[in-house]
Amino acid sequence: MDLLQFLTFVFVVLLSGTGVTGTLRTSLDPSLEIYKKMFMVKRREQLLALKNLAQLNDVHQQYKILDVMLKGLFKVLEDSRTVLIAADVLPDGPFPQDEKLKDAFSQVVENTAFFGDVVLRFPRIVHHYFDHNSNWNLLIRWGISFCNQSGVFDQGPHSPILSLMAQELGISEKDSDFQNPFKVDHPE
Repeated sequence: MDLLQFLTFVFVVLLSGTGVTGTLRTSLDPSLEIYKKMFMVKRREQLLALKNLAQLNDVHQQYKILDVMLKGLFKVLEDSRTVLIAADVLPDGPFPQDEKLKDAFSQVVENTAFFGDVVLRFPRIVHHYFDHNSNWNLLIRWGISFCNQSGVFDQGPHSPILSLMAQELGISEKDSDFQNPFKVDHPE
């Protein structure tokens, strides 16, 4: 198995694997905090995969891997959105008890955050694919909104990712001091 196949496999596992889900969340239940801790573990795995991709130093390989990964990510996001909407799951409502709904909730949160990391680390490649796909634009707008309401990103090390992603993609107006923190570190 060559490096391209291996990295593609890792991304597919990260995208389609069971989400990190916890227990029922209520306004007085600490299960949201438990989920946030498990989410942090998942984020470390995602960031490690992106670090490995950045170290390829082969833009053509990166394009190929990200093409496959982005298609998979948006398929998972679309499927999870469909499941959550059909079940009337609200992002700021009780954490779902049903395993299928827990997984869909986790997949939305995890894949939206992961896409944010990809956008910031590989902006030219992502814009190459994203800017020509209106369905992806609608899905990520929904994902950002869902995540902002979920409470998962409140006050934590991953809280800036949604805003930075929205600014990089042109979904929200760029702050006067906006700077992609990875653009200089990762020339494409």
